[in-house]
Amino acid sequence: MLWLAAALTAKRATRSRLRHFAGLRIALFVILVLVAHSGAFKGLHTLESNPTLQGIGTALFLTGLGLALWARVYLGRNWGTPMSEKVDAELVVTGPYRYVRNPIYSGLILAALGTAVAVSWYWLVAVVFVGAYFIYSATVEERIMERLFPNDYPAYKRSTKMLIPYVF
Repeated sequence: MLWLAAALTAKRATRSRLRHFAGLRIALFVILVLVAHSGAFKGLHTLESNPTLQGIGTALFLTGLGLALWARVYLGRNWGTPMSEKVDAELVVTGPYRYVRNPIYSGLILAALGTAVAVSWYWLVAVVFVGAYFIYSATVEERIMERLFPNDYPAYKRSTKMLIPYVF
């Protein structure tokens, strides 16, 4: 609810590259949820009986969710759907953006990984697809940022990693 409420105060987008794919994104999400809840993976290897992995997975999930929310707060009114451009955009380099350029994506991938560890290794399929989508989105967004902030963004890009601090 916090995320949706904050979205109402976001700056207006001048252009969004995803408006043509909105239906496809929603359809893929609905299919993923339906498959997950259909019992299609029932009887396959789950981790229900391993409290250690459930604890680790839950910790990863909560850490990822916390990172995404922390980043969302720092982004403020500059937040938008992936690959969108905002009116009067500002380059945010504080908070979690001090460590990675896309901490919302990092947090959501970490939360999905935590779900895989806590629930079922089959969720790693979703982690791979979500990760690929976020890497693609981040790459497109970086081209936009380089155009919007030609003096500041190159140095920021050199000083931080895309998703994982000090690694990638």
